[in-house]
Amino acid sequence: MIRVIVFILVFVFFLAFIVLNLENKCDVSFGFTTIKDFPIFISVLSSFVLGMLVTVPMMLFRKKKPTPLAPETPKPRKLFKKAELKSVPDDIKKEDSPYGID
Repeated sequence: MIRVIVFILVFVFFLAFIVLNLENKCDVSFGFTTIKDFPIFISVLSSFVLGMLVTVPMMLFRKKKPTPLAPETPKPRKLFKKAELKSVPDDIKKEDSPYGID
């Protein structure tokens, strides 16, 4: 859906460019010949089409990356070590205290 919206926006941009530059003309040189009074919008559109034609073979014949069979889930990091519970020595425990602390 996003691609369609982007394509429409680009198309509207080029259409506005054409309408605003109907009377603008330039000279286009190919090195061995020169075209006089060539409309700007035709040169821009032809550049756009040639760019697409060069891009399509690159997209079709690119090497694809191998996809992993199963995505690896990252292991959770331990921020704190668990405190080990130690037994209280017998000499600290008191019989008279309800909690074993005096």
